[in-house]
Amino acid sequence: MTYRHIAEQLLDIGALIIRDKDHLFTWASGIRSPIYCDNRLTLSFPVVRDAIAEAFVDKMRELEPVDAIVGTATAGIAHAAYLSQKLDLPMAYVRSSAKDHGKGEQIEGIVLEGDKVVLIEDLISTGGSSLKAALALQAAGAEVVSVLSIFTYGFTEAAKAFEEAGIPVWSITDYAEVLALAKERGGVSSEDAELLAQWSQNPRMFT
Repeated sequence: MTYRHIAEQLLDIGALIIRDKDHLFTWASGIRSPIYCDNRLTLSFPVVRDAIAEAFVDKMRELEPVDAIVGTATAGIAHAAYLSQKLDLPMAYVRSSAKDHGKGEQIEGIVLEGDKVVLIEDLISTGGSSLKAALALQAAGAEVVSVLSIFTYGFTEAAKAFEEAGIPVWSITDYAEVLALAKERGGVSSEDAELLAQWSQNPRMFT
C-alpha cells in the first residue's frame, strides 16, 4: 500500500519543504540539505494527523500482535497516543536519556519485561535517536517488533544501522517520493531533481 496522499498533505501544510540546490537548509550538524522536515506541524491539522494514524494502523495489521505502543520523546509521543487510542493498546514513551531527578526513569509509562512493542518516531535521519530509544526498551526487557516513522530521508547509514541491530523499520513516506512530488508540482526543476536525488546517498555532498 502506498501513502502518496500523506506525502502530498505534508507538502501542503509545510511539514516538508523541498528547495533547489541554490537555496539549501543548514542542519545543526553542518549538513546542507535540500529538504526540511517539521512533522510537529501535523498536530495542528486533524485530517493529516488522522491519516497518519490510519497509515500506522494499516501497517500494524501486518505485524505480530503487540502489548504496547511506545513513542519517542518528544515528537513521537502524540502520534503514538493517536495510534494506541485507535488500537485500544497501552502507550508509553522513551526519553533520550534518564531523568536526573525523581525516579530517574527513561521510559515513562508501563513497559513490562517480555512485552512486545512498536516504537513510533516522527522522522528518521541517521537512525541514531530511534535506535537509542529502541535499545533502552530492549534493556528494559521488551521486544521491539518494529520502528515506524512518518518520514525518512532514506540514508544508507540509517538502513545499515537498523539492519545491524536486527530491528525492522518502516516509514509512511520518504525523501524519494517527496522529491518526485515536488518535481511534479514544479517546485524543483528536472535538472535539480536529478542532482538532489543523489543527496540521500551522500548527505554531505553540498557541505
